[in-house]
Order: sequence, then C-alpha cells, then structure tokens
Amino acid sequence: MNDLAHMRQSYKRSVLSETTAGTDPLALFSLWFSEAKEEGEPEPNAMSLATVNKEGQPSVRIVLLKGLIRNEFQFFTNYHSDKGNDIAENNHVALNFFWPKMERQIRIEGIAVKIPRDESERYFAIRPRESQIGAHTSNQSSVVPSREFLEEKFATLSKEWEGKEIPMPEFWGGYSVAPTKIEFWQGRVGRLHDRILFEKLKDEWKRTRLSP
Repeated sequence: MNDLAHMRQSYKRSVLSETTAGTDPLALFSLWFSEAKEEGEPEPNAMSLATVNKEGQPSVRIVLLKGLIRNEFQFFTNYHSDKGNDIAENNHVALNFFWPKMERQIRIEGIAVKIPRDESERYFAIRPRESQIGAHTSNQSSVVPSREFLEEKFATLSKEWEGKEIPMPEFWGGYSVAPTKIEFWQGRVGRLHDRILFEKLKDEWKRTRLSP
C-alpha cells in the first residue's frame, strides 16, 4: 500500500472534441459502447448504480445494463433489495460506466422508474435457468445464516421446478433510468481530460465542455 501515491497512468489513447461528440448523447453512448465491446473491455455493460436512502446515505454497487429502451437505461433486480428500497424513497439515481482500456468513463444522472411487468417477464424468460432459480433463492440484501442455507434452498427449488417453466417472482423486475445529464469523459495527458456534458432541457440536449 505504500506505493499508492506513485500509482498513475498517463492517458494518451484518444481525444473528445465537440465535433466527435456531436449533438445526440444517446448516439455517442451507443458508439462508445460498441467500441468498448470491440476493444474487449470485460463486461462493458457493467455500471455503477448510486442511490440515496431516506436518511440521505448514498450507496453504490455494480449492476448490468440490459437494455437501452426508449432512450432509457434498463437494469433488473429484486425490488425488495437495498437499491429497490432506496429508489422507492428517492428515485433520483446516478450511473457510471468505466472502460479503462479505452481510457473513458460515462457519468449519467436521471430518474428511475419500474418498467411494465410484461417487459420484465420477457427478459426473465431468456435468463439462464440458474439465474431464474437464483432470483427466487435470494431475498436480496437480507441477512442469511450461512452459505449452506442458500445452497440448500437453491437445490430444493431446482428439484421442485425440474422440467417445469420457472415463473418470474412478484418481487423482481426492471427499472428504467431516464437520463437528465450525461457526461462523457476521455482521459488525456497531464490530467487535462476531455469532459463533454449534455443536459436535458425540456426536449432538447444542451452541450457544454467542463474543466477537468
């Protein structure tokens, strides 16, 4: 840990200009996401999700982007989890994608709402069977007595649903985050990073450049 003060990387990979940023942040997001996949970024759809509870305590964790539907960012979870409880109390959230190979990150602020149940069911139906059973096994964020407790419950449910279609739990489903701000960050030499911010004003996006 003694070398932390000397750990640094010089970012030289690319630049982000107003010309390359364009005027549509969702189009730029799609382009950067495609480039991250082509580059071989591990789990390019992994994103940090920040929420705030009723006491004002922020919390952050990694979730997976599972859709960009109607220009909104979609993910799935247990509605009774800590993140679900936070969103029920305060649906202002933040997302962050970090792609180190590309020396890029994208910061997003927006409003999270539950998606229609039929959309959640369509996604649940294509999940791996183990993940479907896992959704029923886990009372997410609650205390469990042991790892063995979870494995025994998983085994019991696997046997119960053997050869059968697994229904989506009532407490499980998707959220859609409607962005109000999207910032694109490109690492540059000397920490003079490029930061282009798009802010939603009514039905238009306003673009500005931020100091690094």
